[in-house]
Amino acid sequence: MDSATKTSTVRIRASELVGRGWLNTGGAELNLEMLRGKIVILDFWTFCCINCLHVLDELRPLEEKYKDVLVTVGVHSPKFEHEADPVALAAAVERYEIHHPVLDDPELVTWQAYSARAWPTLVVVDPEGYIVAHLSGEGHAAGLESFIPELIAEHEAKGTLHRGDGPYVAPEPVSRDLRFPGKVLPLANGNFLVSDTGHHRLVETGSDLSTVVRTIGSGTKGHVDGSSAEAQFNEPQGLALLPDALAADVGYDVVVADSVNHRLRGITLATGDVRTLAGNGVQRLLEAGPARVNDDGASTSAANLGTAPLEVALSSPWDVAYSSTLNAVVIAMAGTHQIFGFDPGSGAVTIVAGNGLEGLLDGPAEQAWFAQPSGLTEDAKGNIWVADSETSALRVLKFGDDGAVRVETAIGEGLFDFGFRDGEAVQARLQHPLGVAVLPDGSVAVADTYNGAVRRYDPATKTVSTLARGLAEPSDVLLDESGDVPLLIVVEANKHQLIRLPLPKNALQVDEGAAQTQRPKTPVSPGELALTIRFSAPTGQKLDDRWGDPTQLKVSSTPPELLLSGEGTSVGLSRTLVLSADVPDGVLHFTARAAACDGPEDANGEIPDHAACHLYQQDWGIPVLMQADGTSELALDLRGL
Repeated sequence: MDSATKTSTVRIRASELVGRGWLNTGGAELNLEMLRGKIVILDFWTFCCINCLHVLDELRPLEEKYKDVLVTVGVHSPKFEHEADPVALAAAVERYEIHHPVLDDPELVTWQAYSARAWPTLVVVDPEGYIVAHLSGEGHAAGLESFIPELIAEHEAKGTLHRGDGPYVAPEPVSRDLRFPGKVLPLANGNFLVSDTGHHRLVETGSDLSTVVRTIGSGTKGHVDGSSAEAQFNEPQGLALLPDALAADVGYDVVVADSVNHRLRGITLATGDVRTLAGNGVQRLLEAGPARVNDDGASTSAANLGTAPLEVALSSPWDVAYSSTLNAVVIAMAGTHQIFGFDPGSGAVTIVAGNGLEGLLDGPAEQAWFAQPSGLTEDAKGNIWVADSETSALRVLKFGDDGAVRVETAIGEGLFDFGFRDGEAVQARLQHPLGVAVLPDGSVAVADTYNGAVRRYDPATKTVSTLARGLAEPSDVLLDESGDVPLLIVVEANKHQLIRLPLPKNALQVDEGAAQTQRPKTPVSPGELALTIRFSAPTGQKLDDRWGDPTQLKVSSTPPELLLSGEGTSVGLSRTLVLSADVPDGVLHFTARAAACDGPEDANGEIPDHAACHLYQQDWGIPVLMQADGTSELALDLRGL
């Protein structure tokens, strides 16, 4: 942790932990007084957020290593309406194997008390109850690893550190055939292959969707190749079947998105053997080559990441699908908000679409923005449909005759817009969809996860309807044409089952309204607003200015009329915005990026050519309320300064 992240001047006492209730405490209500004597990490998270899930994994080694002095408290501060449901939160705590107390904060009371502005946010409280660090985003494990021993030494010397067990109480285990299944794949023998995500394995079921024919993977979390009995996965998700001829050439049949291992795995169906196809197991945080950005927001990294797939870093691959247009597997790379490609024949890994910025922006593939893409399917024309979960959107990749790829949005408005509304697609709303499937008439079924529904988008009429509702977090949907009439197979993750549903002759028309993520609004005055994003390169790194300004700021608003000027993408981390007095409230959207490279500098004070380079990014959606006496300045921290 660089020294700039530590609170070193005025000592600020931590605010009390206030919420609706607690999980993982055996029913006990915790407070800061009960945690006095421990180092406390408050992890402000929400269970939809891939960055928050990364932080959960980053903290696990620290929690184990310092378990007698460190207590992590998850403060669940929901983004989506569904996440405020206590039953859904309890399922998420079980699903992600969270082994620390969790405070349910649906009204964002504790979130606001600690001035959190982004998911995830970490706040470190010392054994005397004072805030000593405030960090935004992911990637802080190494800094905490060096900071925690400093706190231990300081408070042992003062006599204020108390060693011993923390307040975590493990829930009673539950035995199930499937545990939070993710995706489903039909096999040629009439069976189905299911990613049994919560059990860290794959399950082949019979045609009845429930009889377990065999399992692939030991069920122990980890990364091991080999036979079906000894192989290990870590929260596998998407599954893609290769064409027969290609499978015969490469020696495996199925590609698996092994999400928490940040790898692609290959399955040979005849034997159940497992191999690693791509990914070095390190979460992708770097750009290929010098980390920098340009004025239009496109990454300057080469689209081809190389033909040494086991050396490429991936980030939470969530779904995979075979593209007949590309003759390759496309990957929903949720962790970097991009669509990747993998050629099983050559091993080449490429970036197909998305520049890594989080949000909703259409256009040429290299300039498009996604937000945690989580579901993929190909239609008869070769288009790739994408469930873009964090924007609650249905997107599509269209391939031109010249090979150019464009991204278009069929349903969805923005990063903080969601709802349950059918009708014209321009005003329809989803809520965190995770799966997609093409239906016989060319329309697209969407597993609308947080609405507990399956929705239908008709490209011909550009309308949306509801095929089924009342489901428990459907994470995937599949067209089943094995019988006399086509049916839907739905993966009901929170009921730990797969079910068949008929395609209704008359779809429902639902309108429960559109919504936006609700958080405290910042009073701002109309007219000029001076925006500053503060960034300081971590100790041992230097801003990478070899090709000009290594920072970038993207500004937009909802509604667009809120901004009279200042919107768009440009280099630099400060800008003067002009806000309209005619728009009473809205959301300002900011994405900041900065590129820094490892030192030490060479004799000329320059970054050496071999230095590892890092791209830092943070996204904010700041709700604002127009007031005459509101602020005319807004300062945010890219690295939790």
